[in-house]
Amino acid sequence: MNNILEQALLYDFYGELLNEHQKNIYEQFILEDLSLSEIASSEGISRQGVHDLIKRCNKTLAGYEAKLHLVEKFLAIKEKVHQINEVLEAEQTEMGMLIDNIKKISTEILEEL
Repeated sequence: MNNILEQALLYDFYGELLNEHQKNIYEQFILEDLSLSEIASSEGISRQGVHDLIKRCNKTLAGYEAKLHLVEKFLAIKEKVHQINEVLEAEQTEMGMLIDNIKKISTEILEEL
């Protein structure tokens, strides 16, 4: 997965667990795509300070994911839903096969929740 996309997903799931200062700077870097220098200038801190804070936020968010696995579960469920849609769109002549495939995927989703 793309690093920026991964960071954005982690922020979406766990961002509220950061303090306001961390959220503000992390949003500017990840979501608004500002450079370290631009953020440092607007916040009145050093470029190194911004860099260190972003690294700490990344480590903190990754730690939450390692314990809770919410992003992992979200991505797995999203994939299962795509599989359901593919099965529904597939041209299968036997309705029984279609129903069995849907039941199997639905059962997997429920087991993962």
